[in-house]
Amino acid sequence: MRAWAKTLPALCLVAAAVQAQERRNWFGDPFFQVAAGVPGCPAPLGPLLTEEEQRREAHWRIERGTSCWLAGRCADSNAFRGDGALAARVGSALAALSGIAGNSLWVTVQARWVFLQGCAASAAQAAAIEAAARSVDGVEAVVPALDIGIGRPPRYRTADR
Repeated sequence: MRAWAKTLPALCLVAAAVQAQERRNWFGDPFFQVAAGVPGCPAPLGPLLTEEEQRREAHWRIERGTSCWLAGRCADSNAFRGDGALAARVGSALAALSGIAGNSLWVTVQARWVFLQGCAASAAQAAAIEAAARSVDGVEAVVPALDIGIGRPPRYRTADR
């Protein structure tokens, strides 16, 4: 038997493991960058999940959408369905914010929740960003994870953490 033939099964296992760890936006959650004004601000991982993480999240997402609808808080049985339109409104509100270009900001929208991640130029800018996101009609909650400047590990997941 040739030497490469002995290593072929091992290579197949490695390829399968790499594919299983590949991250994708399985659910199509809106994820976008609004500003890139703080050099060195780490980019968040956003809604990128491995296949295993996607399987774990699927049940929670279905449950959240159904319970929101049954409680009368959502007009649709799929609480995630309107996220694209909501993300566009949130993005417009944040882009219009005075001084936004001096920050590094990424937004994820999931079931009317807005996740703000990145680096703000100041505490006042972080508060203004959060307030602008909260002011958009249809936003149920805002979850800020904005650091002031850089210099410490971010409060959100990144591709290398």
